Amino acid sequence: MSDYAIEVKNLHKRFDTFTAVDNLSFQIKKGSVVGFVGANGAGKTTTMRIISTLDLPSEGKVWVDGLDAINQAGEVRKRIGWMPDYFGKYKNLTVLEYLDFFARTYGFRGHEREERVNSIMAFIEMESFRHHMMDKLSKGLTQRMGLGRALIHDPSVLILDEPAAGLDPKARIDLKRLIRILSEEGKTLFISSHILSELEEMCDSLLFLDKGALIHHGDSHQLKRSSETHIHMDVKMSSDNEKLYAWCQEYPGVSLISEHSAGGILELDFQDPEDRTRILKAMLDADLPIVDYHEVSKRLEDVFVNMLENQEAE
Repeated sequence: MSDYAIEVKNLHKRFDTFTAVDNLSFQIKKGSVVGFVGANGAGKTTTMRIISTLDLPSEGKVWVDGLDAINQAGEVRKRIGWMPDYFGKYKNLTVLEYLDFFARTYGFRGHEREERVNSIMAFIEMESFRHHMMDKLSKGLTQRMGLGRALIHDPSVLILDEPAAGLDPKARIDLKRLIRILSEEGKTLFISSHILSELEEMCDSLLFLDKGALIHHGDSHQLKRSSETHIHMDVKMSSDNEKLYAWCQEYPGVSLISEHSAGGILELDFQDPEDRTRILKAMLDADLPIVDYHEVSKRLEDVFVNMLENQEAE
């Protein structure tokens, strides 16, 4: 058996003259949580649909748990739980009836089917909503129900397309908690989202896509380090900001990029951690009244935007 839950090799998908996926290759280890990032139209949903056996590639190969997703689609579907970014809500159908229908579709019968549906409703915490009409549910409850449907046959791989889209803060927290539990159970999760800060919290690694091509695969720390050309330090002063501003104009490799009431943000043209210490010592030697000095972490959103801008420039 393969060590990878998902393997994609030289994947292409063309729609007439438009290329949605352009020679894409990557591997996802079993039991990992991977975020899939890209601007609208980058090819994320198309890639996920191909992996989920809902679409065919123009070229290339895909394997799920070592099975060919094109030639063994039936077996692959038993192993995948697919949650699309949007799915229809049927009138006159309760949550229980909806999940029960999919349990029947996957071959569960009798007492086993009842137990499976009940366990899923308990997991997504919707037992008290079992008799509610599904088309009357809130966005957060609808997303939970969609996750329940994807889990009904106990798949080893979950592919979630924008599961947190449109959710309020509490619903996003609930969803993150469920994803964390699934990860702890050993399931592989492949998640696309525009909420990069949440992906950074949940995921072991991130795949960045631009115009159908892979531009980064690694954890968020690697991405931030690879994009660093300078360091930002937040300096707080007890008094006399003017002295800090004057010092920055004279010290080589240091510039003041923004000011606040008690100091400012410095940009250091250095990478070595020892440079941070050297700069602090130089400021103290200059009798600057520093009360706090710490590095400002880059936001993943800013790194992603910079990456896209660099791709455009190239």
